[in-house]
Amino acid sequence: MIESKSLTLEKTVIVGIVNSQQDPNQAKEYLDELAFLVHTAGGIVGQRFVQKMQIPNPKTFIGSGKMEEVDQYISDQEVSTVVFDDELTPAQQVNIEKKLRCKILDRTGLILDIFAQRAQTSYARTQVELAQYEYLLPRLKGLWTHLERQRGGIGMRGPGETEIETDRRIVRDKIALLKKKLIIIDKQMATQRGNRGALVRVALVGYTNVGKSTLMNVIAKSEVFAENKLFATLDTTVRKVVIGNLPFLLSDTVGFIRKLPTQLVESFKSTLDEVKEADLLLHVVDISHPNFEEHIASVNQILSEIKSLDKPTLMVFNKIDAYRPAPWDETDLVAERSTKHYTLKEWENTWMHRVNDRALFISALNKENLQFFRERVYAKTRKIHITRFPYNHFLYPEGLE
Repeated sequence: MIESKSLTLEKTVIVGIVNSQQDPNQAKEYLDELAFLVHTAGGIVGQRFVQKMQIPNPKTFIGSGKMEEVDQYISDQEVSTVVFDDELTPAQQVNIEKKLRCKILDRTGLILDIFAQRAQTSYARTQVELAQYEYLLPRLKGLWTHLERQRGGIGMRGPGETEIETDRRIVRDKIALLKKKLIIIDKQMATQRGNRGALVRVALVGYTNVGKSTLMNVIAKSEVFAENKLFATLDTTVRKVVIGNLPFLLSDTVGFIRKLPTQLVESFKSTLDEVKEADLLLHVVDISHPNFEEHIASVNQILSEIKSLDKPTLMVFNKIDAYRPAPWDETDLVAERSTKHYTLKEWENTWMHRVNDRALFISALNKENLQFFRERVYAKTRKIHITRFPYNHFLYPEGLE
């Protein structure tokens, strides 16, 4: 463990594989994101291990040579945790624990741990608890083996199948109980949504850590928790917002991420109902991130899964204050200029110029271009409102004064 001024950080190494179809920069970005997840969970990454393989080893995820390399490093550096960038099968997790003799997590387990830390309301905690139990169920045998080795001694010598089957039954009962609890809460939430009246509903969606909560705080004058960490927001926040004289409801939802665990998508379906029932989506993107286009694709995939991809959407490119194009030497006749060298103006003139009446470029943190943002949101919201209430069109002028 490494001591910092305010907290103790768990010393961790991360492991990933790269196949021949992957770009090296993309592989690095995946591990950068995994390292950020570790940081969010309260750890510090001491080393990264990457192996080129077409498919993971079915027994140990990585090859025996690389496993020896990892084993040597964690022994020398007294590392307590190893995190793998993909979901491990229960058999892989057991085999790796036997070889490395330390705590083993995969990407799914790590995200579940972060969600468990971040859940504030009873509703979010129930959702996370359900996802954790569903993740735990097929891994119970490995968990018992892990406890047997770590603690040993009287009462911990080789738990048999009877104990494991008992635990499985307990976990299954707990899952059934939590699902029933969520059904009750879902009905309550649906009633709450129904009681909001006919106001236009706008939902902020986007990859995690793109600045949705910061934008929510600016335009709704609220105090939603915002932090430069992944999944800072889990609990959906709904605020009434008035732009010009036009009121609407604005909701801030959980951030999406690539390889989002299936258990979480299932458990958080009711939270995502805010997205499904929205009239307008504000898809917020961190344009300062080198792979923001891939983030857009990940968000669109999840929107497609919850049947919300065809909703009216405004693309909002945030963090223009942090955007830095890669340096470009015009005298270099060999190097090829790519999108990483684009200025913001050049980006505006690409596909962004054509999508949804042009995309918006803002900085929620520095409040840049927010007037133009308000005008566009007002215009979109007004269009939906007067479609629903045609006789109200005279109450709301076409543009902001």
